[in-house]
Amino acid sequence: MTDKAMAASDRAKLTARAAMASTAMAITLIGLKSWAAVQTSSTAMLGSLADSGLDLIASLVVLLGVRIAAVPADHDHRFGHGKAEALAALVQVILITLSAIFIGYRAVERLLSGAQTGKAELGIGVSLAAMVLTFALISYQRHVVRRTGSLAIGTDRLHYSSDLLLNGSVIVALALDQFAGVAGADAVFGLLIALWLLWGAWSASSHALDQLMDKEWPDERRERFLAATREYPELAGLHDLRTRSSGTHYFAQFHVWVPADWTVQHAHDRLDRVEEALQERFPDTEILIHVDPEGQTDRETLLPQEITETAT
Repeated sequence: MTDKAMAASDRAKLTARAAMASTAMAITLIGLKSWAAVQTSSTAMLGSLADSGLDLIASLVVLLGVRIAAVPADHDHRFGHGKAEALAALVQVILITLSAIFIGYRAVERLLSGAQTGKAELGIGVSLAAMVLTFALISYQRHVVRRTGSLAIGTDRLHYSSDLLLNGSVIVALALDQFAGVAGADAVFGLLIALWLLWGAWSASSHALDQLMDKEWPDERRERFLAATREYPELAGLHDLRTRSSGTHYFAQFHVWVPADWTVQHAHDRLDRVEEALQERFPDTEILIHVDPEGQTDRETLLPQEITETAT
């Protein structure tokens, strides 16, 4: 197995483990919060339970997404299956939005009816336990995202990170409602939780759409790649660089000017060696180099500003 294949296999294993850990966490929290929601009659706790229920569905979607994304390229998907992660992230966004709408509706309903909560100690204890477990999960997810760059796991981590605030809000809501006697505090916090979830959904959707729309790499990654290419004299005439991402896999293609007197074989051999060297430095990136005779430019492939730069 090549180093590139081994790296892809390792990323697939890490993302699958993170997705399974997320699924197990969601099941555990659903059990705890179901019991607490029945005992406390808290809207904030009910919102937290609904969120965990959707967490479970989202985690299963993520697990499916990362498994599909890890499937190697085949005859029908020559660029691989990485965008399954972006689709899984979009499903998560939809579920988060539905959760927020339900929680907000329930919060307004209880605020208008003046309903009260009970057994605050139980709800607070369950929320504290949920925060400890959630913190452990997102710490592991952060490690996986740092190693793999997985969009689906990153979106899942964003959602669980918001759960820390959500559970903290449940604690404050129950304490204000029962111990401080602030009427409607539980419903107000439930509404705030719903708004927070909507903001999280909006933020997560932009990353998924960027991948599906083949947005260029972030400036930092693009500049790091260009800095590496400057170390190879053969790439002095690099132009028309195009980049995109697909799950945990990246693609870079560009044109290079070579002396007009080079043979096709000579250009092929020299640039193949450069490509292999770059591949070792960027093992998660597929690199495609197109050779142009020195000075020739396919103007229809360039952006307007690149045409101006080439002309000057």
